[in-house]
Amino acid sequence: MERWALLSVSKKEGIIPLAQTLCHTYGFRILSSGGTAAALKAADIPVTKVSEYTGAPEILGGRVKTLHPKIHGGILARLDLPSDLDDLAAQGIAPIAVVVVNLYPFAETIRQPGCTLEAAVEQIDIGGPTLLRAAAKNFAHVAVLSHPSQYDAFLAELAAHGGESRLEFRRSLALAAFQQTHAYDGAIAQYLQEPAPGLASTYTLLCQQPRPLRYGENPHQPATWYQIGTTPKGWSAATQAQGKELSYNNLLDLEAARRILAEFLDQEPTAVIVKHNNPCGVASGATLPIAYGRALQADPISAFGGIVALNTPLDEETATALTETFLECVVVPACVPTAAEILSRKPNLRLLILPDLATGPNESIRAIAGGILLQKNDDTPTDTDSWEVVTQKQPTAEEWQDLVFAWKVCRHVKSNAIVVALKQQTLGIGAGQTNRVGAATLALNHAVPGAVLASDGFFPFDDTVKAAATRGITAIAQPGGSLRDRDSIAAAADLGIAMVFTHIRHFLH
Repeated sequence: MERWALLSVSKKEGIIPLAQTLCHTYGFRILSSGGTAAALKAADIPVTKVSEYTGAPEILGGRVKTLHPKIHGGILARLDLPSDLDDLAAQGIAPIAVVVVNLYPFAETIRQPGCTLEAAVEQIDIGGPTLLRAAAKNFAHVAVLSHPSQYDAFLAELAAHGGESRLEFRRSLALAAFQQTHAYDGAIAQYLQEPAPGLASTYTLLCQQPRPLRYGENPHQPATWYQIGTTPKGWSAATQAQGKELSYNNLLDLEAARRILAEFLDQEPTAVIVKHNNPCGVASGATLPIAYGRALQADPISAFGGIVALNTPLDEETATALTETFLECVVVPACVPTAAEILSRKPNLRLLILPDLATGPNESIRAIAGGILLQKNDDTPTDTDSWEVVTQKQPTAEEWQDLVFAWKVCRHVKSNAIVVALKQQTLGIGAGQTNRVGAATLALNHAVPGAVLASDGFFPFDDTVKAAATRGITAIAQPGGSLRDRDSIAAAADLGIAMVFTHIRHFLH
């Protein structure tokens, strides 16, 4: 019985050597269409065009080429079933033993600047996924190659087994094909779905390129890191210049540090130190060494084993300072070679280069029993034009700058959250407490006279204001909106504290 191979690819890489070997070494007859057939003919490889074989011309500008019973009958036939063989013989259909298909470049097309919906739709492959799925379904009899990276392994399989492929090998190829079509359809669905989270009837998230991690939050928890989408971006696109492989907890803390730093990318040098997903020190300064020194000074004990993010390229002086404390990771937008050489003295320290520290996910997803929660990220820019001074006492210019600084940091602290700051440096951070006074107590333990305080939620009572006064706090920013706002305002006025309502809250659960 003649053996046929169908080759129809958008990526021509490796297709000529594959076809030559199939044809000249193993005696396959080659079926092909469009540009693939032209490329094979140009390489003097005997090829039968699909349209000649089926007797049906390509129509609709190439939209319909392989959607024909003579093609899909040949792919789907069960060669161990006499009735299927009878059908093939009655219809003059040859069984197809090898299908080599890769898909229209939909993902590459939508990444192009100015890509229109019409252009994207034309790159939605119909025949290709259909061929892949048919061949993968019938892996008992058909080998399906869905990517050029599989060609060498397939030829090695044929060479090792007398021109045949083993069932388990074909099954692995089928799995890869189904993964390919799943990812392809996912990319299309993700592109077409409604932009507002939670409104679409379905929500598609395309995850691929799995990277096994040693474990999750704890050693007994298996974990994997997936890339979202077909193009590496964010941490998937970062360069790890040195250090051990990233862990699950590293990635969580790195993302927390990046989100905080994104608040300060257009400002003077700023350093962020994160521990257990919360900032423990954030500071700005005239130079990067000064900024890092002030961030470390804010809480040197918690900084031990922490994550550092810097908003300007790493220099030698800052690199030297970084080597003086045990740190897990450092992320910077760039790094001068001499600074990288200094950090290499700490070979286990993970150094990551991420030029785009600003761009993060638009949405956040949390798993709950039987479903997920989806929300737009809390990334609304800080707009002081909407802030309202509710006390007669007005913040000074310096206090106003510190209130904005503390408010930006407070957004990224687990609720209940209180941040105390002075001169663009955090002094105390109260995170994740079940009551606001508890969070304030933790933060105020590190306060000094003249500092300011920011709270992610409103004050239901005036107790936090009174506690702040005992530590010399001179200005407070909070959302407002409590039924007892007047009590907090009155307490601030009596104690000589300026109070600002931001009219927006930043809970982070």
